Amino acid sequence: MLRHGAEYESLDQNELRGIGSDEVLARISQSNGGMIKRDLRRAEDAAAALRALSSARLIEICKDAGELFLNGELPLNQQGDTQTADDYVATLSKTSGLPHVLVRKNMRKIWTVLDGMGGILRGLMRGMDPAVVETGFGEHCDIPVYYAPTASALGVVLPSNSPGVNSIWIPSLALGVPVVLKPGREEPWTPLRIMQALIAAGCPREAFSFYPTDHEGSAVILDRCGRVLLFGDEAVTKAWSNDERVQIHGPGRSKVIVGPDVVDDWKTYLPVLAASVADNGGRSCINASSIFVTSHGREIADALAEELATREPRPADDDQAVLSAFANRKFAEFIDAKIDEDVAAGGAEDLSRARRDGPRQRDVDGAPYLLPTVVHCDSVEHPLARTEFLFPFTSVVEVPPDRLVADMGPSLVVTAITRDAKLIDELKRSDHVDRLNLGPVPTSHVEWDQPHEGNLFEFLYERRAIQRAADW
Repeated sequence: MLRHGAEYESLDQNELRGIGSDEVLARISQSNGGMIKRDLRRAEDAAAALRALSSARLIEICKDAGELFLNGELPLNQQGDTQTADDYVATLSKTSGLPHVLVRKNMRKIWTVLDGMGGILRGLMRGMDPAVVETGFGEHCDIPVYYAPTASALGVVLPSNSPGVNSIWIPSLALGVPVVLKPGREEPWTPLRIMQALIAAGCPREAFSFYPTDHEGSAVILDRCGRVLLFGDEAVTKAWSNDERVQIHGPGRSKVIVGPDVVDDWKTYLPVLAASVADNGGRSCINASSIFVTSHGREIADALAEELATREPRPADDDQAVLSAFANRKFAEFIDAKIDEDVAAGGAEDLSRARRDGPRQRDVDGAPYLLPTVVHCDSVEHPLARTEFLFPFTSVVEVPPDRLVADMGPSLVVTAITRDAKLIDELKRSDHVDRLNLGPVPTSHVEWDQPHEGNLFEFLYERRAIQRAADW
């Protein structure tokens, strides 16, 4: 645990074991709500430590931290243990289920954000000089502007599904705002390694608080931090959905739309569909959980099922591994049963079933996997038509051309494979689309200088008006 950068070992500890193993990989100190409340009273001191550095220096620190995160040997605990990059990969794989090759791909994503922080800030700040966070004063399109911080610290309640989600909070440090992190139970490794890399690169230790904790502790972070990023399913996020301080990162329900003007050429776009569904083991909110087409629905679903059937579980250290194990076996069993139940109720067909040699769930080295599944649904109203699961799963649905956008529902990412100007304009205007890819770009492709589920700069800073007397 880190309390404003100070390492702390509590008497209350949880044991973290590898999937399908009794081996104890770590003992994690647990924070309680009272401790977090006390520490948050000093949030402004942590902010002052960050503000002592220029934005240019913070960007340099991020760049240096990127190399340390990717390749360095970094502190792990106050007993003096360290962690190499290979140690990190192997341990994270054991607790999260991601194979080594996918952990390394996520490491590269995080390195990309740290290394390219200057460009990312320019994108988030619409070309303004990042120094606006130092003085509050800047210029945008030759117009003087003033920005003030909305919080002394950014709280982050993290998931365990994929290390790449940590990329979303990292710019907070370059923006001069400390972080208060609650890691996912199976994934303390990535946020801790990022923080240790930033500290080693010269970021003030006080800017980092790291609290493995329970629901009570999470509630304190959500309630007491001026701004919070909350990751979780709808059961977790619903209670905070109307709180403007809390930015929700729930199910993405990302989609691919194949327009009527190009749908007859659907075979050309099959690789984009497969990548959208299965990149990163299907573990991300930017994976496509639905594919909307205006015709050829069953053909497309059948071909996609054939394409994904080649992706099978492999040992975690196999360089060809593309699927991830589930850390929680009961969760895998629930998803497996839910899909079968909804298919059996009618209106949907599992086109991957005939291509499986056995059941959907399969164990490798004691770890449970779910094999890729493509379902063809008769209607967008079917329970599986707009549902997201934590593995390569997608539904293919035929939708009338004039209903493609209306029936889409909230979508984190939409890849629109179409040149239809009217459809594109409708998508651009839709308040259900957060990120829009035009053309055959996988939903899993991210440009980090574009906002992702909200603009972090505008979340942490708000524009205010200042009028100054002419002679003052």
